[in-house]
Amino acid sequence: MMSLLVEDMPKHVSVQVHGDFSLLLPSGLYEIKKMEPRFKIRTIIIFCLFLAMAGIIGFGYFCQDQVCALTKRSMILQPDILAYNDRAQSSPGSNGVWTVNEHQPAPAPLPASPQRMTNQQQEKQFVSSITSASTLNVKSIQQNVIFANAGLSYEDVLNDDFQFDMDGHDVMVFLHIQKTGGTSFGRHLVRDLDLKRPCECQRQRKRCYCFRPHRNENWLFSRYSTGWKCGLHADWTELTNCVDLELEKNEGESAKRRYFYITLLREPIARYMSEYRHVKRGATWKGSRHWCLGRQATAEELPPCYKGKDWLDVTLDEFAACDSNLAVNRQTRMLADLALVGCYNKSAMPMDERDRVMLASAKRNLAAMAYFGLTEYQKISQYIFEETFNLRFAIPFEQHNTTVSALAIHNLSNEQKRRIKELNSLDIELYTFAKNLLFQRFETLKAKDNDFEKRFANLGNIYYKQGVTEFNWDSNIDDTASTDH
Repeated sequence: MMSLLVEDMPKHVSVQVHGDFSLLLPSGLYEIKKMEPRFKIRTIIIFCLFLAMAGIIGFGYFCQDQVCALTKRSMILQPDILAYNDRAQSSPGSNGVWTVNEHQPAPAPLPASPQRMTNQQQEKQFVSSITSASTLNVKSIQQNVIFANAGLSYEDVLNDDFQFDMDGHDVMVFLHIQKTGGTSFGRHLVRDLDLKRPCECQRQRKRCYCFRPHRNENWLFSRYSTGWKCGLHADWTELTNCVDLELEKNEGESAKRRYFYITLLREPIARYMSEYRHVKRGATWKGSRHWCLGRQATAEELPPCYKGKDWLDVTLDEFAACDSNLAVNRQTRMLADLALVGCYNKSAMPMDERDRVMLASAKRNLAAMAYFGLTEYQKISQYIFEETFNLRFAIPFEQHNTTVSALAIHNLSNEQKRRIKELNSLDIELYTFAKNLLFQRFETLKAKDNDFEKRFANLGNIYYKQGVTEFNWDSNIDDTASTDH
């Protein structure tokens, strides 16, 4: 260290130094330090900017949109998925042992569970199968790109660290298919879940506010919580392109939400007969929009099956004779991406190809859903829901093994039974697929549950609730008279 004593020296001194030293001037002590060359600082800044940009690009590339929620609406490309349909029909692998009996035989397990594949693997298999397993116009199928938010898949919720974050921005979306037991399940969601902040139900409006524990935002998108915001009994095509926009409109903010789609299916013949009886009593569902690719179905695409305000007292043969009756294969249609088949324009492709694509799409969407249940397996469906979302119902689901529809089927002629099965062949195949998938999920969850026997035997037995609810839905909602459920 050096020091200089200067008497009549100017205060502004320019000195080139190679080390630190002090200048003692009349006005005080000044310290001059060695200055870093500017080009070194510039290099450091550029390097930091490069790291920041690389991190953003890498994070966006490797992190799934549905999990990270960096974009609220993901672009879903569903190319020809007929090979997926074919794989689902392959012969079963090793025999499984089914230990739960709900009055119906359990199906054999599928050899390759589609929900175990990653989303990227599924897409690669679908794309690679286009040239080898399809008779469709590949170019036209690939052009069917829609913007949709299909939510987190079942694979995502299988992660050990997964948790449905009711305090965050997670939203459960209930796709309610007519006559599948969705009305009862919808009531369970709003009145029987054991929550920190239970849904608040209003008698007159038949509506419940299902808000998050610490703020007034919806965690449930369903008939009894938000109403039919996307149309009466909106299907997969409508919901995935509508839910996000409706919640933004309702809640007034642009949140990074994660969506979890759930639904129920029912044995197709029983469901068809139940819908027939409902329509015969006067149900119409005229409020349904049938929205696809930015427009509603035209009258030419969906001509009415009857004249007047309803189809009251229609016979079963008349009901089955209408070519535009949406009761036919309703479950397949409502779970499929209709943009792949030209929406409701049946002239967009040959009917056999339309049916194959629609069925394959429905299977894919069902397998990717965070949860689905079957009406015929109430207890298993309840267990899968509770284990999937780590939520508990305060009452056990009831299993009705004998229904009016079952009795009606028994009274059908052989020709009527044959005709109804023929009409609903897609739904029958979809239901077989769903039943296999349901038991696969059940076995997977059962194997992870160390306390399974006790849990399964005591579903819905929460001691401090005892199944009692403050709001009596049965006295406020008349299922037999309503025409919108």
